[in-house]
Amino acid sequence: MIPARDPEIISSMFDRVAPRYDLANHVLSLGLDYFWRARAARMVESWKAERILDLATGSGDLALALGRRLPNAKITAADFSEKMIQIARSKGLREAIIADALRLPFPEQSFDCVTIAFGLRNIVDWSAALREMSRVLIAGGHVIVLDFSLPRSVLREPYRFYLHHILPKLAGLITGEGDAYDYLAASIEEFPSGAEMVRLIEANRFAAAQAQPMTGGIVTMYNATKV
Repeated sequence: MIPARDPEIISSMFDRVAPRYDLANHVLSLGLDYFWRARAARMVESWKAERILDLATGSGDLALALGRRLPNAKITAADFSEKMIQIARSKGLREAIIADALRLPFPEQSFDCVTIAFGLRNIVDWSAALREMSRVLIAGGHVIVLDFSLPRSVLREPYRFYLHHILPKLAGLITGEGDAYDYLAASIEEFPSGAEMVRLIEANRFAAAQAQPMTGGIVTMYNATKV
């Protein structure tokens, strides 16, 4: 079992799964990951963002989706996994850098939008990461946090069974790293969602946070404005 949110171990884990990360995402989500990222990209497009930071970019799929929606925007992709950044660059992301979400190498007010998809959950200090996102945003800038959540409907228990008993085995076959996906299940159980996440975001230099559950609540998109 992967120790909870140990930065060095989590980074190493992502380095190991990087070669088959995209395939695992597409298979394990039944292709719904495309829809989730497209929904986030449409929201950023509605804000007409011009300087965007995609944090915890992984292999860069959200940054690429943002680029398709906003071809004139300057998009910077950042992640703490060197192997993931290598893959992101190989897909054509020129501004893809290795960076720690808790110590971003950007001046204050460098961006008018920050996105983070399926990444905040893996950071050792969620509040500190949100404050760092706020620091690099302009006043009135926007943040999107897209991440897994547990459904609050009849889907909750079947989904938890899938999460803990089926997904790690499938992921192990695809990536050879079943432990990484045991960690995924545990991290989703621990991660705040819904009203709790809204409060966390608003407690860390953001206002007017909103939660939008998707796909029966297995994923939630949060958006907020920098105070």
